[in-house]
Amino acid sequence: MCDQDHFEEDLKKYSRRDIGTLAAAGLGAAMMLPRVANAAEVSEQDVEIETPDGKCDAYFVSPSTGSHAAVLIWPDIFGLRPAFRQMGKRLAESGYSVLVVNPFYRQQKAPTAANGANTSISDVRPLARSLTPETHTTDAKAFVAWLDKQSQVDTDKPIGTTGYCMGGPIVFRTAAAVPDRVGAAATFHGGGLVSDGEDSPHRLIPKMKADFLIAIAENDDQRDPEAKSVLKESFAEANLDAEIEVYPAGHGWCPPDTRVHNPEQAEKAWSRMLALFESALV
Repeated sequence: MCDQDHFEEDLKKYSRRDIGTLAAAGLGAAMMLPRVANAAEVSEQDVEIETPDGKCDAYFVSPSTGSHAAVLIWPDIFGLRPAFRQMGKRLAESGYSVLVVNPFYRQQKAPTAANGANTSISDVRPLARSLTPETHTTDAKAFVAWLDKQSQVDTDKPIGTTGYCMGGPIVFRTAAAVPDRVGAAATFHGGGLVSDGEDSPHRLIPKMKADFLIAIAENDDQRDPEAKSVLKESFAEANLDAEIEVYPAGHGWCPPDTRVHNPEQAEKAWSRMLALFESALV
């Protein structure tokens, strides 16, 4: 995953952007997402959510009229930033009420990475390590409860949740923490989904009721090729539908501001997520 020592090594293989050019592009780098066909007009706002540990700053965006299935987005190690706001807005334009959270609110408000996805991993690693399975679970419950109180959310429909990089394990814990609400879950280059530890995210699968999409980075699979088999077996034993695929792209390929962003494979992953939501969040 992105806080491991091989991050810089992987950049040499998968980087598709010049760092200087990306930095000079500024916020524009987060805007390079294809337009949504028949996009809904949306309303967006910054919000604060009460949790057992304080107030979490977050971004909430939804179609301007009506109530809709909700989606909770867990960002990668670089946190809540313009790229994830754009991703949340794009999803809302497809008809969902979307909450993108700052998972590091206990330490500081967003932005938590000084240079976005160009921030040194060593600068943000302490933020990621400040979180635990327990904080993942309490936050998940608080955020789902907040969503269910919003008029823009149709509580008769299941909730979806997505996570990127370190957000992958949090998605698993969200689906297990609120199984009667989470009906669809997707992870993109999620790190640490399978381990030998008793708190390994995959051990929570029997507690879930959600359909899953797990999009695995090529280099993550190369380092742990057995993980996908363990996941497939675990989902099958729990009688849960799970689409599990290794993508020919590097860890971090989905957010549009990363140095390894792969537009073609990011669009494929996005389309598979929409297909999952269309079938499961009804």
